[in-house]
Amino acid sequence: MTEAPRPVTHKRVLKIAVPILLANVTVPILGAVDTGVVGQIPAPEPIAAVGVGAIVLSAVYWIFGFLRMGTVGLTAQAAGANDRSEIAALLTRVLMIGLMGGLALILLQPLIFAGAFAITPASAEVEALARDYMRIRIWSAPAAIALYGITGWLIAQERTRAVLALQLWMNGVNVTLDLVFVLAMGWGVPGVALATFIAEWSGLALGLWLCRAAFRVPDWRDWPRVFDAIRLKRMAVVNTDILIRSLLLQTIFVSFLLLGGRFGDVTLAANQVLLQFLHVTGYALDGFAFAAEALVGRAIGARAITQLRRSTVLTSLWGLGLVTGLALAFWLLGPWLIGVMAQDPAVRAAALSYLPWMVAAPLVGLASWMLDGIFIGATRSADMRNMMLVSALVYGAAVLTLLEPLGNHGLWLALHISFIARGVTLGLRYPALERAAAAG
Repeated sequence: MTEAPRPVTHKRVLKIAVPILLANVTVPILGAVDTGVVGQIPAPEPIAAVGVGAIVLSAVYWIFGFLRMGTVGLTAQAAGANDRSEIAALLTRVLMIGLMGGLALILLQPLIFAGAFAITPASAEVEALARDYMRIRIWSAPAAIALYGITGWLIAQERTRAVLALQLWMNGVNVTLDLVFVLAMGWGVPGVALATFIAEWSGLALGLWLCRAAFRVPDWRDWPRVFDAIRLKRMAVVNTDILIRSLLLQTIFVSFLLLGGRFGDVTLAANQVLLQFLHVTGYALDGFAFAAEALVGRAIGARAITQLRRSTVLTSLWGLGLVTGLALAFWLLGPWLIGVMAQDPAVRAAALSYLPWMVAAPLVGLASWMLDGIFIGATRSADMRNMMLVSALVYGAAVLTLLEPLGNHGLWLALHISFIARGVTLGLRYPALERAAAAG
């Protein structure tokens, strides 16, 4: 039995999106505090060790990022269909996947660490400190990965204020313990790792408390439903498609960084500075992309095509307003921001010469970001996977064609072409999404 769909209004879109925007603001603050507290130690090795360790573990945990995205679409559709039993069962499934995935990482830590340092050159002292950091943090992997699923489950039910509370709690605990363990107690790099370890496990405890209503009914432990082969297969297919899509997207960005190194250290540094603008864009658009995921999923679960279209239009209109503001901000404030991030005159000059690409990027990339959210909500993961493959091939062809005659400008143009390709190809698949939703 489906529920009568609630109207999709501007107020409803903002109610979902604004808490996500606020939660994302806290992400770079935590990284700055981590760096700042170890920066009080009069040696460069602790800063480098925390940086290397955090990057390695973030990359490993990122493999499980599909758990958030896949959970949103499946849970939102169950909510739209008013299938409360499936909503509860989904929570159990994602918690089990998160905990088992984290346990696997703990067991595989010797291989993970060996592989990471084989491809990440570091001095013996930095490597030793980084290993100390990672040996502590890896024990919170089950909590960190399970939180991906909890976050997706909450977003699907439009409970983004709970997501904000969860993010504020974790970052607040982390920052407080950073100050206590490192500055007050002098525990150095292990203190930073222990602070994050405690923050992630306490975050899981809070996340479970925020989901407590699901545990008050027996559906969460309805094991025949939880382990239903058809539902598990659908979940596996959706998550696998999203994982492949994400790996292809990551390949584009990694290759962009590596290819930029061909033009020298100055150009490589300038590209790294400008990519921070792109990260800001992504964090900002997450709010409206997540709103699209939740609202589109509910509309499809309720088989409400009018609601589906309105969800797509309203979230995209807010996204357009946001990226227009960002493009204007990058144009007006870009030179100042580059000056803040880069002290070297050559890097500043290079970054300024490529700044127009970042002014254009939010507008060029809007369709790809928003359609990702729409297709995640619809669980059209095969389309996401296939269109990302097409976009990656288009990007590769653009690099081969443009890199030689245009240099680093050609590299930036190829990246923009990949955004356009993803937006266009997903846009062409949108009518099929509506037809499938109408067919039920």
